[in-house]
Amino acid sequence: MTEENFHAYIAAFNGNDFEGFTRFYADDVVFELGSAKRIEGRESIFAFYREVKAHITEVVEPLDVIVTPTRIAMHCRTTFETFKDWLDFEIWPTKAGDKRVVETIAMYEVDPVHDRFTHIRGARFKP
Repeated sequence: MTEENFHAYIAAFNGNDFEGFTRFYADDVVFELGSAKRIEGRESIFAFYREVKAHITEVVEPLDVIVTPTRIAMHCRTTFETFKDWLDFEIWPTKAGDKRVVETIAMYEVDPVHDRFTHIRGARFKP
């Protein structure tokens, strides 16, 4: 995957283009949000983000990106702004008007033949 393609993925994610960003996932992709959550499969990630983005605007700002043929590392700042209460959100309870800004380190394993993510690991670097 090229750095340009990775930035297209981020742009699709930030723009709530579900088909655009989930096309970068292998069917059997694994997504780990630190120790908080593990999601297996493209369709499961799609469903997770449908629910998240029905409550929260999430914008990822890459601060540093390193691309190799089989891995991508990203340090980013992510802003979460809740527009609809979600008190039973499993990551953190949130109410309309809440805003969180966090820094995250994310590692992406890439299938170089199909140019798709096979494993994504993300963890907060700074709260």
